[in-house]
Amino acid sequence: MAPQTKKSGKQAKTTKKFVINAQQPASDKIFDTAAFEKFLQDKIKVDGRTGNLGDTIVIQQAGEGKIEIIAHNELSGRYLKYLTKKFLKKMQLRDWLRVVSTSKGVYELKFFNVVNDEADDEDD
Repeated sequence: MAPQTKKSGKQAKTTKKFVINAQQPASDKIFDTAAFEKFLQDKIKVDGRTGNLGDTIVIQQAGEGKIEIIAHNELSGRYLKYLTKKFLKKMQLRDWLRVVSTSKGVYELKFFNVVNDEADDEDD
């Protein structure tokens, strides 16, 4: 059996684009996209350190209530979802909003569906 040789060389750089769409809560003025953008810039870890974004990760607002994250290194969408939930908890909005992945790389903040129980009360 021939000995295994290690392949040397760098992997090709991958560029991923993520969009966090918060149009619905931003139009109701309960969600501050500028504060969320600042939160992401402060909290995203690169090589195990916060505040180390450099040129590898670009965070910018893309229209009303949309934040666009372009990563030139490995960044998972689950990590962005985790940070979004953490921000919602910090702003005490976690009880009313949820983070839903609508398509690959796109996360949307939606309100929970609240059903009125008035019809059940009338039967008594």
